[in-house]
Amino acid sequence: MSLVKGIVIRLASTALAFWLATLLIPGIHLNTGSIGEAVVALLLVSVIFGLVNAVLQPVIKTIGCAFYLLTLGLIALVVNGLLFLLTSWIAGQLDLPFHVDNFWPSAVLGALLVGVVTWVLGLILDRD
Repeated sequence: MSLVKGIVIRLASTALAFWLATLLIPGIHLNTGSIGEAVVALLLVSVIFGLVNAVLQPVIKTIGCAFYLLTLGLIALVVNGLLFLLTSWIAGQLDLPFHVDNFWPSAVLGALLVGVVTWVLGLILDRD
């Protein structure tokens, strides 16, 4: 699969996962007036989330390696929730209509749902 096609599939699956999170989890909001605005906002939030994860996740895992071992990886739920909140904050700074109310349960459950949905879609779509 070409690089561009893989990126587009990953972006679309992450946007779909964010859309599902706004529908299923209370405290995650997408306040748009039209479907077109919603699609653009979700795609931009997906890009932000991807960049946040690509830049910060390896640094956090390297620095917090002991915490990952000590908690048998459960600290990843906290880290992913915080990265989800950071994505919401950056989206707010860019005037995107995506908002997460609080860390627990909205951000943690949202990050968990987005992770599971993108993993399942990655299996189905075979983006590699």
